[in-house]
Amino acid sequence: MASMGLSLDEQKAVDRFRKTVVEPSMTKLVVLDFWAEWCGPCKALTPVLEKVCGEYAEKGVVLAKVNVDEEQFIAAQFQVRSIPTVYAMFQGQPVADLTNARSESQLRQTLDQILAQIPVEPGALEGEPEAPDVSQFIEMGETVLAEGDGARAAAIFGQVVEMAPDNAQAHAGLVRSMLAAGLPEQAQQVFDALPPEIQADPALHAAKTALELAATRVDDSELQALRAAAVESPADMDKQLAFAEAAYAAGERDEAADTLLRMVAHDREWNDGAARAKLLQIFEAVGLEDEWVVATRRKLSRVLFG
Repeated sequence: MASMGLSLDEQKAVDRFRKTVVEPSMTKLVVLDFWAEWCGPCKALTPVLEKVCGEYAEKGVVLAKVNVDEEQFIAAQFQVRSIPTVYAMFQGQPVADLTNARSESQLRQTLDQILAQIPVEPGALEGEPEAPDVSQFIEMGETVLAEGDGARAAAIFGQVVEMAPDNAQAHAGLVRSMLAAGLPEQAQQVFDALPPEIQADPALHAAKTALELAATRVDDSELQALRAAAVESPADMDKQLAFAEAAYAAGERDEAADTLLRMVAHDREWNDGAARAKLLQIFEAVGLEDEWVVATRRKLSRVLFG
């Protein structure tokens, strides 16, 4: 996935984190320590963590250390502001902040409280692992996608799919990100390769809508011709709609939305409200919480209701 956003070093960092933290945390409680060689408090805390985690190994506790200088990408995803920062991880997500547990007694007390609430099984690694909780990585991908970097978002979602191949949200994010990166054919191939049960998952609905909208993509010369035809015949609703569809598929969503809004203002009932329906389809594909969608919906409301 390096060509689609993440650098090779970032890919390796995510893979190391998955193997050393996420996968063990499916059945173990992983104490995740963010540290650095130059950090004095880190050196003081290390013996405490190593001793207590060693004592609790039979209870299903393991220690994982992340050097923030060597793993800056991972530290950034956890928004580490100072070190040492210590989290308890279970099933792929933080369940407690252990940073303030600096003494052996404090750490033991906190671990006892956590272990009393989660189903850690010392021998569970021999059984079938549970699906990892990748919600924080999905959120990261959605944030990057909302910022407009489709290639980077696709790389993130691609990594999530590798960690959780049955996660419908991850597949939906990957398809939408590939479309945003200008890769409609690859996005369609990814969707077509999904098992039927994942394709039918509600989480894929917006992705399917986005694929339908991308199907109207044309080359630059044809887009220019459709634009010219729309400008020359502002009252021809068929030409306006054809241009709006092609403009959106080409990534010109502002121009597409403005054209559809003018159509609604001119004749909202044309073709059973086709212009408004196309706008709503675009809103669904982009995401109803997206800032651009929220702003464009306000414009549509002003056209409809004055």
